[in-house]
Amino acid sequence: MGAEKATLNTDWLSACGGCHVALVDLHEKILDVIGAVNIQHCPVLTDIKGYPKADIGILTGAVRNEHDRHAAEAMRASCDVVIAFGTCAVYGGLTGASLAHCREEILDRVYVNNKTTLTHEAPTSQVALLEKLVTPIDEVIDVDLYLPGCPPHASFIFEALSSLLEKRPPEASDRSVCARCRRKMVKTDVSAIKANHEGMPDAETCFLSQGYVCLGSVTLDRCHSACTNQGIPCTGCAGPTLQVLTEPTHDLRTEVSERMSKLTAIPYADLMAAMERAAKTHYAYAMATKMIGDKPTFLINKWIEDVEAEDESNDHH
Repeated sequence: MGAEKATLNTDWLSACGGCHVALVDLHEKILDVIGAVNIQHCPVLTDIKGYPKADIGILTGAVRNEHDRHAAEAMRASCDVVIAFGTCAVYGGLTGASLAHCREEILDRVYVNNKTTLTHEAPTSQVALLEKLVTPIDEVIDVDLYLPGCPPHASFIFEALSSLLEKRPPEASDRSVCARCRRKMVKTDVSAIKANHEGMPDAETCFLSQGYVCLGSVTLDRCHSACTNQGIPCTGCAGPTLQVLTEPTHDLRTEVSERMSKLTAIPYADLMAAMERAAKTHYAYAMATKMIGDKPTFLINKWIEDVEAEDESNDHH
């Protein structure tokens, strides 16, 4: 990677912390990274309050509160290059599901009306104020390199850091998870949608052909198809493919429903309705980004209202 060491700052916004752990998952290649960079600010390694000037900045997590916003701005001011590291940083991540609820509703559910809470009092000045929406970091600061994944796969992390240190464009692919998946798409007579825990999927056949909702065909490959090749349908943790992001009429549920209806005997309308009912699951990783949230086909609030109305009607019966 070269003799002269580059300087590196990292910071951890609203996220689980898995992306920082992923840096260690480089295994023996981490020795190459440590030999090439001088880590200055890193919340899991160093106890530095400020943000020293650095060549590279890695930001994990989304902007969810005032602290996150200030930290992102400080990282941008101190780092020559900023990497949006992980799906939360790139698209908003799982916390983006809060898009369907207001702040008061969220705080009430978490701290007050919850079977596991004891205080029944929502925090006020003790913690940073939640912003109205979860925000991907590029809606707050300029970003130089995007590395989605939950967390990003070690090979993509190493390539991203190597390209920056070697001052060359990173090698990137726009393929979907299906590109590395070993399963085969076949036409079947399956007539009902299956939950992931139902039955035992055939190891050789595409999940869609078997009636399982799998997002592999609409998800960017930043994982080497780890889940699908180990018997688990893709949940879309690396974020949507470029086709879904850039085409206004292309949507996760429309694309998956079309493919699945052609591979099975399940009607397209039934598939669309099922994915809308579980929208907070299927859209969770990327609904906070405007590239999904602003699509004319993305009607999350309507879908939730329809589900609540249906559930209420069923309760009365």
